[in-house]
Amino acid sequence: MRTKQIDYILLSCVIALVGIGLLFVYSASNYSAEITYGNKYFFLIKQAIGATIGLVSMLVVMHINIGFIKKLWILGVVLSVVLLVLVFVPGISIENYGARRWIGFGSFSLQPSEIAKFAYVLFCAVFMSKYDMSKLINCFIPIGIGLLFCALIIAEPNMSITMCMAMLMIIMLFLGGMKWKYFFILLIPIVLAVPLLIIAEPYRLQRLLAFIDPWASPKEEGYQLIQSLYALGSGGWFGVGLFHSRQKYRFLPFAESDFIFSVIGEEMGLIGCLVIFVLYMIVILRGVRIAVNSTDKFGSILAGGIVAIVAVQSLLNFAVVTGSIPPTGLPLPFISYGGTSLVVFMTAMGILLNLSNRAYYNDIGGKLWNT
Repeated sequence: MRTKQIDYILLSCVIALVGIGLLFVYSASNYSAEITYGNKYFFLIKQAIGATIGLVSMLVVMHINIGFIKKLWILGVVLSVVLLVLVFVPGISIENYGARRWIGFGSFSLQPSEIAKFAYVLFCAVFMSKYDMSKLINCFIPIGIGLLFCALIIAEPNMSITMCMAMLMIIMLFLGGMKWKYFFILLIPIVLAVPLLIIAEPYRLQRLLAFIDPWASPKEEGYQLIQSLYALGSGGWFGVGLFHSRQKYRFLPFAESDFIFSVIGEEMGLIGCLVIFVLYMIVILRGVRIAVNSTDKFGSILAGGIVAIVAVQSLLNFAVVTGSIPPTGLPLPFISYGGTSLVVFMTAMGILLNLSNRAYYNDIGGKLWNT
């Protein structure tokens, strides 16, 4: 079979981001882990386990025939819905800070919304490669599945992932070929829904006000953003030095997860932040290149959707920690603490590398392994 060389640039950048994530998860969490769990390596160990599972999954998926992955689209949608529903089942769901976003079995926990995003991309890639998306009637099913996922996620509540999911839905419809005039029809209810969702939960309105003027409530809703800005401002050009962050000493909430980029900025400065930006840009551009050069429409849409999730989520995280948009909980792909996110994103990179790696059978009845 005709083969193509693995995209080693993409692979190297992904591994570099994961390595940086391990380093700064430890740096950002060692103090709080020591105080809370009596083990400063607590978060690092869990992240390293996630990275190991993710690496194995990525390497395996790189060599599985794309036709086999294509078969999993129904399973992905059904499994995502089931897992998102289980979030509301007492005894299985895990509640943190008033939100039910995880399910747990013993010491194992899982965040279904992370899986749902990629399951939706796979579904859209299969569906949109079979049907003419320039016809409005063919757009209803992808929109319906996307809205179902959004409804289940916002009920957790998790507005940040809901917005990410909504943006992903619009991008997938664009990649599929939906006509521009239909986008305006779709955007009207989305635009109207945003203020209603903000008004529905008082804390969202408080976050919006804190974004406008965080110093109006420096010890409440504005606290997290102020501490993030302190961290970034303290970093200057070259940072205060690796492991020397001051904000991680329980001043900055979620320093190892949603706001880990603030710690990176504090310890490594603007130069370190630019290195992170460049790595993400390379991943995104290589992914776009794979999508453009894909052998068929399915591969092109699948690659484009995977890249879209990385681009949207990383940009939103950067915007939050720099105070460019209202604060919201959204992990930085490959870097933030979180086993589910890390494993899922690395597995998705395996699919992306697979699309660039070898020519594959277009029929879903092909061999399981590329050869």
